[in-house]
Amino acid sequence: MKSFIKAWLLIIATGVSLQAAAQNLFTYGTHGVKQEEFLKAYSKNNTDTKPTEQSYRDYLNLYIRFKLKVQAALDLHLDTLPGQVAELKNFRGQIAEGYMNDEASINALIDEAMDRSTKDIQVSHLFIAVPKTASAQEVEKARLRAEDLFSRIQKGEDFGRLAAEYSEDPEAKNNKGQLGYITTFVLPYDIENVVYSIPTGAVSKPFKSSIGFHLFKKTAERKALGRIRVAQILLNFPPDASTQQKEAIKERADSIYKALKGGADFKNMALQFSNDNISYQNGGEMQEFGVGRYEPAFESMAFSLKQDEEIGAPVATSYGYHIIKRLRLIPVTVNKTNIAERDNYRQVISANDRVVVSRAALLKKIQQQTGYKKFPYNQAAFEAITQNALEGKPKLAKQAIGDNSQPLFGFRNKNITMGDWLNYVDAIKGIETLRNGNTTIQLLEKYTEATALEYYRDHLEEYNKDFAYQLREFKEGNLLFEVMQRKIWDVASLDTTGLQQYYKAHKNNYWWEASADALIVTATTDSIATAAKARFAADISNWKKILDISDGTLQGDSGRFELGQLPVIERTAFTPGLMTANVKNETDNSATFCYILKVYNNREPRSFQDARGFVINDYQTYLEEKWVSELKKKYPVLINEAVFRKL
Repeated sequence: MKSFIKAWLLIIATGVSLQAAAQNLFTYGTHGVKQEEFLKAYSKNNTDTKPTEQSYRDYLNLYIRFKLKVQAALDLHLDTLPGQVAELKNFRGQIAEGYMNDEASINALIDEAMDRSTKDIQVSHLFIAVPKTASAQEVEKARLRAEDLFSRIQKGEDFGRLAAEYSEDPEAKNNKGQLGYITTFVLPYDIENVVYSIPTGAVSKPFKSSIGFHLFKKTAERKALGRIRVAQILLNFPPDASTQQKEAIKERADSIYKALKGGADFKNMALQFSNDNISYQNGGEMQEFGVGRYEPAFESMAFSLKQDEEIGAPVATSYGYHIIKRLRLIPVTVNKTNIAERDNYRQVISANDRVVVSRAALLKKIQQQTGYKKFPYNQAAFEAITQNALEGKPKLAKQAIGDNSQPLFGFRNKNITMGDWLNYVDAIKGIETLRNGNTTIQLLEKYTEATALEYYRDHLEEYNKDFAYQLREFKEGNLLFEVMQRKIWDVASLDTTGLQQYYKAHKNNYWWEASADALIVTATTDSIATAAKARFAADISNWKKILDISDGTLQGDSGRFELGQLPVIERTAFTPGLMTANVKNETDNSATFCYILKVYNNREPRSFQDARGFVINDYQTYLEEKWVSELKKKYPVLINEAVFRKL
């Protein structure tokens, strides 16, 4: 009977083990990787690759190698190195705050933002201000004004006329309250909710924010235009510009626009004429933006340009006249199942006022998740003790409680005692903003919330799998670098004997193709490069001195280069003494040329010294392949093809 039971338990255990293994995409030794982990890594590192069976297979091979190397690092206890521990702790502190939100509410906010990002809303605004110091009577007076204006609009009065007359938004008198088009993330979240809830043509009821009462009218809706990159030439209006001054600026803008249409270089014109102190040095290029960022007239012109490099006619805003050149349009694409896309929205939301919604939901759930429990205590004694502590009478407080170890509340692995509470009270007793207007019970509630958040933050890995994944990803990346440094990179570069032996065994891999001894010079501008050529031609033997006295405008490198490595504009017949034509770099306007010292037309074997860089690289690859083969023997790899086919 005993042997039967033992056999039956073995069968059950084996079945459970096989079932667990079946959930893994692959195993290496006793370790396993689930499909979810692999897909997350694949999605993050293959954003430009269409998923196919082959792309999955290729990345799977890379990921297996990665996990084997990380396991080798763990076996060497590299994760316990002080530097590794400190870096992980520092990284944890940097990212933890971004995860102090409720996952369900965050996902709901992501879905909502994705939906809203597909359309732009044209909106008008009427604002009644309420100062922060306003009394209750003043707040009520402002509310009644807003209600009266809402009633008048409902009865048919024109929103724009009332906004121009009554709105306390300084721009309303000129724009009749028209804000132009907005999209998600442009307005504060509570106001965005109001705007997106209004039918086209309707007006919202008065909405109270921290600064006053708002009425919004939705005047139009369209498919979202997306985001755009442009360059601009701004001719700004001076303060209190007269009509004549504005007309003169318009004429100047028109003449610049005419020159651009005639072929003038936009970057040069921006550098010469633009008053935008931020963009003019970069050829007028501005940061990528979407609707709702700038004045409607500016955005309307930018998004009306139909193709890249198209230049629009001068357009006026309150700042001046703008000549806009379209560089790139980024259409809105929404795929709610795309992990990378959702992560982009998550990052914006985590830094946005929407996070307050998630934090409120999180506080409600933390007590359940962390095993929160409340211990019984004498309420009257607690309040007396707390009051004594707030009044700076710690001795009386300690006498009243008797035992600071009395628990008040706790979590799964930690209790908060009266002593902890009194330490907190002692810390805040002199901070009026924390004490004022709060009863003892309210202070305890705030302390409980803060303590719960702190406990949750300290145990985030247990409650948030995305946080745990990001922390593990960082840890494994650091471990990979550490173990590669120790096992491959340092070994390969320092093993002179091994390098020479590898070179001798693979000499036929290292050849000079047709090459030249040359000096390659880069100048900060094309004109400086041209002027430098004359100095080099007259005294090439002192080329280092010429570089040294150039005040950083010239950078040079000499050596033997294969002809295909030399920067030239077109096919060139290389001869000693040749000075090549300038090759301009459009990115920074620098220019590069070569001075040819000696030419080697025939293919020649490279010496060990000439080939050293290539040999080190190849030797590293050789050592790595040998090491990975050893790791695969130590941790046999088994791919679950059934799970792989489901990818």
